[in-house]
Amino acid sequence: MSKFKTKLLGNLAVAGMLVGGIGFGALAAMLTSKPELPPDARPDPAIFQVAASNTPGFPEIKSGDYNLVDHRGNRRTSKSPEGTFQLLFFGYSNCKAICSVALPNLAEAVDILEGMNAPVTPVLITVDHERDTVAALNDAVGDIHPKLVGLTGTPANLDAAYKAFNLEKKFLFEHVDEGAVYSHGSFIYLLGPDGAFKTLFAPVISPVRIAEISAGYIAAAGS
Repeated sequence: MSKFKTKLLGNLAVAGMLVGGIGFGALAAMLTSKPELPPDARPDPAIFQVAASNTPGFPEIKSGDYNLVDHRGNRRTSKSPEGTFQLLFFGYSNCKAICSVALPNLAEAVDILEGMNAPVTPVLITVDHERDTVAALNDAVGDIHPKLVGLTGTPANLDAAYKAFNLEKKFLFEHVDEGAVYSHGSFIYLLGPDGAFKTLFAPVISPVRIAEISAGYIAAAGS
């Protein structure tokens, strides 16, 4: 079991309160298991039909370009250098609350999409630039997912990214053991290869459903 998942299991009580109806046992199973789809059960992304437009009912997200630094020290904008769709989450590597629900969901969805031949790039933009340095992110992202790209930057550049996605974040208090604790938005954003916003997901939506909807957008873009 990875260090990240071990740490998450130590904080399931907190996560359970945040996700409401999910019980302790169910959440533990979610975090410690990895869905496996046999080759003959992997659906074609094209079977999922979606309207490839800003999701009705959600606040308008303008997205837009950002200028940040990844966990290897390279500059990165919202445009995917891999040429793939992206699943983006705002959080921080020391988070013990909603990140412990959203990040495993994101990671599982990435694996499911990989099995559907619809690869996406997972991206984490920090809300804690003081602790999430390039080196700290480099140590943390591999425990979440091997393909995760961790992004940090100057306060001004990060603020521009927050505003682009209507993200609200706030310092709450200083924990005696864990340090600074932040509240922050918990949506997972689907972006096109060009960085354009497609839709978003609440952190308690299942990885399978995240993958299904994402696959629909990927298929629509390729048609």
